Amino acid sequence: EFTAIIEAAPEGGFWAICPKVPGANGQDETIEEAKANLRQAIELILEDRKADILRGLPDDVIQDKVMIG
Repeated sequence: EFTAIIEAAPEGGFWAICPKVPGANGQDETIEEAKANLRQAIELILEDRKADILRGLPDDVIQDKVMIG
């Protein structure tokens, strides 16, 4: 779960950013569409970061989940 900051865009519509994921943003005509675009941006950024981290690690590296909150 991430917090979205949503504002009206000067040219119309809305833009949304996520403070916890630098570079993640979305923009569209409605708040829901801007949030959907932001969600997609967050997913892509996190997938890319994971791929970068895993690149070059040994095949027997342990991956496990950590629950927060």
